[in-house]
Amino acid sequence: MGLMKGVVLAGGTGSRLFPLTKITNKHLLPIYDKPMIYYPIQTLVDAGIRDILVVTGGKNAGDFLRLLANGKQFGLAHIDYTYQEGEGGIADALRLAEHFADGKKLCVVLGDNIIEGNIRDAVDAFRLQERGARILLKEVPDAERFGVAELDGDRVVHIEEKPPHPKSNYAVTGIYMYDGTVFEKVERLVPSRRGELEITDVNNAYIDEGTMTFSFLDGWWTDAGTFESLLRAGNLVAGTRRTPECDEPEAALADLVERQ
Repeated sequence: MGLMKGVVLAGGTGSRLFPLTKITNKHLLPIYDKPMIYYPIQTLVDAGIRDILVVTGGKNAGDFLRLLANGKQFGLAHIDYTYQEGEGGIADALRLAEHFADGKKLCVVLGDNIIEGNIRDAVDAFRLQERGARILLKEVPDAERFGVAELDGDRVVHIEEKPPHPKSNYAVTGIYMYDGTVFEKVERLVPSRRGELEITDVNNAYIDEGTMTFSFLDGWWTDAGTFESLLRAGNLVAGTRRTPECDEPEAALADLVERQ
């Protein structure tokens, strides 16, 4: 079905999680029993992707190498690394993957996106897609926090970033699939009001071209970029790891406190 490569974007300063991020990268913080970066890598591995690039930045880039090494814990023989200088946004970080991509299709995962399910079906569908891009959508109650997809039947008409009045409840999750033309599209981008190259503009370029497709994401999904979402992510993961003897984490916690 053709080789597809994976990219995990794990740069940025994580300023919304300060002071947790004062001495470490956000993506090295724990989500329940594993470092955050483990989850997007596992998402790619579970989708059958073995060729993976981690884009990092900041003062703690070396810690990723110490933690992940060559990815043996994921069954990988090798992980690639590259470094993002400064804060140029997601699309700017993606630009660093051009040499690694070498014209192949890419599956890009934001380093703080944690999912319950598996994206294998969406990845396999994209492998068969002749050209263009594919995004994963999730129905959410607070769509105004995200990029929101406006749909017309089985087509994405437009994506609006953090709209005050969302045209749908479908958030664009931080998992994107692109063909080799993505880098030309990034080159044509104009920085947003935030001074960043926005991934939403990349996605809209594919929509304008008529080559954007989508899948719905099964199971729960959360980012982990704020204190609230970091806590939610840990609780959601903990819920999936429950043992049959202990269906109620709250009860287990109360029991533990009582025994102290």
